[in-house]
Amino acid sequence: MTRKARSAPTLTPPAEDRPAAQASPAGPGSPAATAAGLGRLDRLEVRNLATIRELDLGFQGGLSVFTGETGAGKSIIVDALGLLLGARANTDLIRTGEDALLVTGFWQGGPGGEEFSASRRVTQQGRSVARLEGEVVSVRELQEWAQAHLTIHWQHSAVSLLTPANQRQLLDRQVPDAARAYSAAYAAWQDAARRHATLLASERERARQLDLLTFQAQEIAQVAPQPGEEEPLQAELNRLANLDTIAQGAAGALTLLTDGDENAGGFLAEAIRALNASAKYDEASAQLQTELRTALDSLQAVAGELRGVADASAPDPEELARVEARLGALGKLRAKYGPTLEDVLEFHAGVEAELAQLTRDEQDAGTLGEEVAALRAGVDRAGAALDAARRKRGGPLAKELVAVIRELGMPHARLEFHLAPLAEPSAHGLSDVTLHFTANPGEDLAPLADVASGGELSRVMLAISTVLGAETPAVVFDEVDAGIGGSAALAVAAQLGRLARERQVFVVTHLAQIAARADHHYKVEKSVEGGRTVSRVRLLGAEERLEEIARMLSGNTSEAALKHARELLTS
Repeated sequence: MTRKARSAPTLTPPAEDRPAAQASPAGPGSPAATAAGLGRLDRLEVRNLATIRELDLGFQGGLSVFTGETGAGKSIIVDALGLLLGARANTDLIRTGEDALLVTGFWQGGPGGEEFSASRRVTQQGRSVARLEGEVVSVRELQEWAQAHLTIHWQHSAVSLLTPANQRQLLDRQVPDAARAYSAAYAAWQDAARRHATLLASERERARQLDLLTFQAQEIAQVAPQPGEEEPLQAELNRLANLDTIAQGAAGALTLLTDGDENAGGFLAEAIRALNASAKYDEASAQLQTELRTALDSLQAVAGELRGVADASAPDPEELARVEARLGALGKLRAKYGPTLEDVLEFHAGVEAELAQLTRDEQDAGTLGEEVAALRAGVDRAGAALDAARRKRGGPLAKELVAVIRELGMPHARLEFHLAPLAEPSAHGLSDVTLHFTANPGEDLAPLADVASGGELSRVMLAISTVLGAETPAVVFDEVDAGIGGSAALAVAAQLGRLARERQVFVVTHLAQIAARADHHYKVEKSVEGGRTVSRVRLLGAEERLEEIARMLSGNTSEAALKHARELLTS
């Protein structure tokens, strides 16, 4: 089902959850392939998420801000989009008293210009159902798709920047080929080193393992089980064990067919003779007489076979012993390696593979040490190449970031990627990578985690987000303006405005300076209806927006506050 885009939000109920078609989004013509060139986020439908009961919110391009009183639920919109990005589906997000929540996003630019949908439904039982254009997909597939179309910078994103791993990843994402080459070289070296350590650790243990595996392989090979052979063997055993009963049944049948004083064969012969006279004059009688003769021949043939069955009243001891022995051998294998013969055969294949590996390891023991040394040299070369790539890209990247940071109200800021050699290679390179920073003139650069205040950290994060993190058509900032104000707030607002000329930007903010730069201003409001708390989101008109910015500035809508808001909107 497709829907036409709408330019303004309403509070009509969202669309019902659509039946799923069991298809994967990966192949040609699938939802993921069809949606490859989608543009901005067009609309968001939310049902039963926290204090939101029903919401249908339309979006446009440019900079959209969400404001509201403390506790109104401004970040609920971010939580909804986070579910589409694969965030953990906490059942606490489901509105009290409801069975499930549903979030559906509609992106502009599907086939023929219609909207393309992505949705996620979470039930009270913790079940999560993801869909792309109505087709059921895994949450991982939804996440991979959404990450190509939407980026969220959460409130904790700036704090995460303090970890060395995240600082390193910022730079290594800029040199992916060198990083991948090092990872491959390191993995090969580690694998060979582990094998070598295993060989050197315990000759006795390896010999014990070889003995055990050899015994298991021989024990199974000697029996040579075949899939499905037990059932016919068991049937044959049952037959041999009950030959007396079988013979008695055959003898009884023979008595009725041929051997009794009065038997079916005799009656058939009499019937044939009775038709001798009439068969001379009546073609139908002659035909029936022929059919009776055929029936008598068949009866006599069956009687011959029954006689053989009736004569075999005792089983062949050797045959009985062979079948019992075979079933016993198969049962022993199943008890040790089963429970089925197929499991036994699978176990045997695994044992053979382990034996082959141990045998190769023994054969390679003399040369494996040389291989480890050669691979270590390869790690050193790949690590040196990675560090060279880091230095080559790190300088220009730091300059790009500093240029933005200085625009955000820190004119003396300096920043660089610092590489510190490690004593031994790590999984991520031959050096630690950390961001070193200072905001003040005359101060030495020091680790970002040690010297940056909360406001400075937020602005560094915003610079990184705008320089490196705006690869998707839509970008969401959840109160990354925390800890800043005054001229810095104006600089952040200007930077967000510049980013919004290239991307669709959503900002949850408490700063009037940022709200004043918005192309579209949404207000989140909370009220009590029927004894229940309900959050609503609406697009503000010009006068409402003026009052909201005045409230953000002064906590009221006095004439002085309104005047200040007008100045901010027109500056």
